Amino acid sequence: MLNEDKIKLMTSISMLEKKEGKYLFPVRQYFRSDYIGKNLLKALIGYTFCWILGGTLVLLYRAEDLFSILDFEQIKGGALWAAAAYILGLVLYLIIAYVVYAGRYEHGVRGMKVYVSKLKRLDKRYEFQNRTKEMGRR
Repeated sequence: MLNEDKIKLMTSISMLEKKEGKYLFPVRQYFRSDYIGKNLLKALIGYTFCWILGGTLVLLYRAEDLFSILDFEQIKGGALWAAAAYILGLVLYLIIAYVVYAGRYEHGVRGMKVYVSKLKRLDKRYEFQNRTKEMGRR
């Protein structure tokens, strides 16, 4: 005999897994600081790679200007400006990434609480059904 309540509960659990699963399940594997730290490290590596790639493109585009100047002081000033811009951009990017990943972690924790409560409710339904079957047999 089919129990509509259990079917609805299993469907809602399945839909939660499908829609939010990629955000919920990685969260349960880490502590908050580990989750945020891992993602900040990935953000740092990605930002640095993009900065190096962009800097290389700018240097190649401006190569003629650099070779025509060949003034060490201007090249040194440009390098210092680029380093300052990199550090400032990196700090801003990491602050934004921290806020984003802290929010994702909190969302994942709340979602996991809902997911676990639904699983517990489903487990209680199965326990109740098994107890009633055992009592019926006696």
